[in-house]
Amino acid sequence: MEFGITVQGHVPGAAAHDPIREHAAFMDEIDLVRCADRSGWKYAWTAEHHTLTEYSHLAASDVWMGYLAAVTERIHLGAGIFNLSPRVNHPVRNAERAALLDHLTAGRFEFGTGRGAGSHELGTFMVKDPETTRAEWDEVVREIPRMWEQKDYTFFGQHFTVDSPRNVLPKPYLSGHPAMWLACGNPGTFAKAGRLGLGALGFTSAPVADMAPLIDAYKEGIAACDEPVGQFVNDNVLLAGAVVCMESREHAREILVRPGRNYIATAWWLTTAPGLIVVAVVLAANRIATAFARRPA
Repeated sequence: MEFGITVQGHVPGAAAHDPIREHAAFMDEIDLVRCADRSGWKYAWTAEHHTLTEYSHLAASDVWMGYLAAVTERIHLGAGIFNLSPRVNHPVRNAERAALLDHLTAGRFEFGTGRGAGSHELGTFMVKDPETTRAEWDEVVREIPRMWEQKDYTFFGQHFTVDSPRNVLPKPYLSGHPAMWLACGNPGTFAKAGRLGLGALGFTSAPVADMAPLIDAYKEGIAACDEPVGQFVNDNVLLAGAVVCMESREHAREILVRPGRNYIATAWWLTTAPGLIVVAVVLAANRIATAFARRPA
């Protein structure tokens, strides 16, 4: 088992509209990554989101990881994720960004991929139906390794085209390419990641114990992988969880129930249909957190 952290530029409340406090939030998260690096943690995963006020102000994760590469020594810097939809990021640009980060980190970059984080964010790029990005991802994910391998790359696809030979540069650092991952949220996607030889990024809100069926689906998929998308099989699963760790239990509980802690609520408002159901879920989450904080040690 290996440990990592996820940073995503969470800027809650009034700070979301204050450039000074927004800047301070970015600097705090840089300090967290540097601390994790000094402490021997394996991964720092970096989100990339767009127009999700409060939830995440980290809209240029490649720039962010380029800076982190210079101020860390050992920790692996992961894209969680680069959106592969050509309407959001042209595939050539994703290949270029990933390869350059592979150089800047001297092989510490992890290439996480996915389809985006909901209708509000995707709508920024005029993607009106999130389901249409599924076929785009399927096409693009197989082409990026070809861009890294070939000097005269061409492709005529349904979702993007490179109609005359192009040498997509830079090529990845040394031999091979960065480890490739897929963001997963249901058994079908976990199994798909396995079949394609990709690591599974389990950015979910489920308790760890409830993840067993998803892990099983992934392992069955890996066992059936005879033609990985990249040059090698990345047999790894990430499970994300929220932890508040302080020197005293009382301090941790006090932080847990602060209104600004519930950043997931912001994402619900922006990525789901508004209404009483969302309100009920948010209120229930707050009640659960409050009840937990009041439980005796």
